[in-house]
Amino acid sequence: MKKIIKTSTQILTGIATFATLTAGRILSANAGATEGAAPVENAEGATEKASGSVESTIEAITNSENPAQAGAEAARANGMPAELLGSSGVFTQVTNTILYAVGIISVVMLIFGGFRYIVSGGDSKKVTDAKNTIMYAIIGLVIAILSYAIVNFVISAVGGTPQV
Repeated sequence: MKKIIKTSTQILTGIATFATLTAGRILSANAGATEGAAPVENAEGATEKASGSVESTIEAITNSENPAQAGAEAARANGMPAELLGSSGVFTQVTNTILYAVGIISVVMLIFGGFRYIVSGGDSKKVTDAKNTIMYAIIGLVIAILSYAIVNFVISAVGGTPQV
């Protein structure tokens, strides 16, 4: 059993590492793109697209009435959400992704518990362990579903629109 847990932990760590590296590459590729640069106000108040070079970005920021906002807009990559809350907000996307992962893990553990129950061979200790695995997987699944509902309710109450 310890070897199974160790192996599954190593596999999950590898998958998480691969996903992190892939996301980093995608974000860096998006950040390097210059054709969809964020709009910035110039000194005359006209909105223009930054060309993507460091000099033009610095010039656009220093000539803007609100340099902090202009800097934040210049640093934002293509496709990156501009708001924190809302259906496409960063907070909503992160929490929903985590809750989906917890739900998937709960379903996998439910299947694993069922498999353990089938192969227990009538041994009372193995049957009890399998039943506990199934019970805790169901509890995890219920918690994931309720958390999803609570998070989306709070986000909609704060002012964003929930993601359905």
